[in-house]
Amino acid sequence: MNPTVKISRDQHIWAFSAAMKPVVSVEPGTVIEIETWDCFTGQVQSESDTLLTLDMARINSATGPIEVIGAEPGDSLSVTILDIKPGPKGAGMVIPQWGQLIEHTTAPQTRIFSVKDGTITMESNGVTFPTRPMFGVIGVAPASGEIGTFYADRHGGNMDDYLNGIGATVHLPVFQPGGQLAIGDMHASMGDGEISGTGVEIGGTGLIKVDLIKGNSGGWPITELKDSWVTHGTAGNIQDALKHACEEAAKLLVDHWGFTIEDAFIFLSVAGDLGIAQNCHPMPDGFAVAKMRVPKISRAPKPFNRK
Repeated sequence: MNPTVKISRDQHIWAFSAAMKPVVSVEPGTVIEIETWDCFTGQVQSESDTLLTLDMARINSATGPIEVIGAEPGDSLSVTILDIKPGPKGAGMVIPQWGQLIEHTTAPQTRIFSVKDGTITMESNGVTFPTRPMFGVIGVAPASGEIGTFYADRHGGNMDDYLNGIGATVHLPVFQPGGQLAIGDMHASMGDGEISGTGVEIGGTGLIKVDLIKGNSGGWPITELKDSWVTHGTAGNIQDALKHACEEAAKLLVDHWGFTIEDAFIFLSVAGDLGIAQNCHPMPDGFAVAKMRVPKISRAPKPFNRK
């Protein structure tokens, strides 16, 4: 599928704002090629480039904003990721005070990864593994104020869920006219939890298709896969984030499939998959992102029925 619009990585934001203005306006159904920086905006080129050497004001850019003509509050913006092509070189880090193993490390560290023909090589030890490209940041303008691209909330943002990769459709609630979509933080691969604070951070290009569902919104970002729906929850700690993801999944079942809350509770326990998208930030000032994967049953939930 060929793009009709191309957006450079130099057209980007550092925060999702209710007042931000688009760099391009497109009709629903448009296919767009998006170029993105890595999360370090090109500052990391070797193992000597650690967090201590970086300009932290240049972290986590997102390409956009993109106005989708006709999008209004109460609608859903549906972003289908058709393809992701990472660049040839990425990086991962040990970041001071971050992550599940930080007490076992002694200093900031950087590792370089080369990417070629669908294979990633960790240059420090020669280990290879397949690419699993995804976008960490997918979001729209929030209802009010400004939220940095480092964070996730109702508007989407830094969800850091590896399921937001090729073939996924991310449904985002619209809070401002035009939606104002922005995408960034590409990873050649990222594990559940992103436990050190980074995936294989890398620049590249993505191909997306934007659609509009009028008059229906899930209220929070929901990822649609071939066989399942994925709800997300964010909070200042992982336990509350897990609870939030479960509540959003139950709400989907109750509001749009007619489940009782008890049926939803049991169905999610026997058929749903609860997981951690991101849990690396120091508490209490950080945040965590959890997810609940709900199997598709007989029909799509109401917010996403395309009429």
